[in-house]
Amino acid sequence: MSLNRIILQGRLVADPEMRTTPSGVPVTTLRLACDRDFKNKQTGEKETDFISVVAWRQTAEFVSRYFTKGRMAVVEGRLQIRPYTDRDGNKRTAAEVVADNVYFGDGKPGGDSANTSPAYQRPAGGVDVSGDNFADLEGDDGDLSF
Repeated sequence: MSLNRIILQGRLVADPEMRTTPSGVPVTTLRLACDRDFKNKQTGEKETDFISVVAWRQTAEFVSRYFTKGRMAVVEGRLQIRPYTDRDGNKRTAAEVVADNVYFGDGKPGGDSANTSPAYQRPAGGVDVSGDNFADLEGDDGDLSF
């Protein structure tokens, strides 16, 4: 068994770029600037990694529609290493994250911290869990099963 999972949080370096494959599948590329947790001993500054991310299908459309340069994003996916040939014919290797899920890592831009974008709205007919209006579970006797 092998495991390849990665979770990143960072700010978009530029607006995402969405394209469509010849077969009509949406694909969006973006770059995240992710600060390291520690400071460089020589400069005393935190270093930043710039990480390429690729999102496909509905995730690609979501990222392209709702994310812009400077927004904080949380990306969950897998690391992919792929070979390619550059314009000069040299063989190179690219490392990128293939996103399974992308979430907002900050509040609504230019507004309050309550995120009201469509990605954060509860489904129609759902239970309102805001404030103290939690719904009781039917048949709940309060005993925990563990």
